[in-house]
Amino acid sequence: MKLTDKQIEEIADELEAGMSCFYNLKTGEIKIILDFDNWIYTDEEPWEEDIKELDENWCDYFQFEGMNSRDSFKIMEDFTENVDDNKTRERLIKALNKSKPFSNFKWQIDNSGEYRKAWFAFRKARFIDWVKEQINAYNLNKAK
Repeated sequence: MKLTDKQIEEIADELEAGMSCFYNLKTGEIKIILDFDNWIYTDEEPWEEDIKELDENWCDYFQFEGMNSRDSFKIMEDFTENVDDNKTRERLIKALNKSKPFSNFKWQIDNSGEYRKAWFAFRKARFIDWVKEQINAYNLNKAK
């Protein structure tokens, strides 16, 4: 499986947004649909055509896995460890150790000035790495 950097970035962005991403191994086409496991009460009708295509040709597609909450939490921890401002780092550590760490971290990041932009770049890079790891694992598995 060979994807362009642009395709990898697109998949990373969509996974980050909570979508499900499928790569057609024959055509190289990418299909993106809502991750209905995370959006239980959402109407599937707008996605009906793509869902039917995926169901009928399941063997032709590779599904990229999104991150679970543990993986996402690890990204927040790793970012926090790299923050060079002690006060900001301490606020982020406290946010991660409270109940509702995701919303607390988000609030701290949204109010952290320059670190907000750095956070988005860091997270995007980690999602891109996540997609590349899945591509590499698939290619290694196919080579066996």
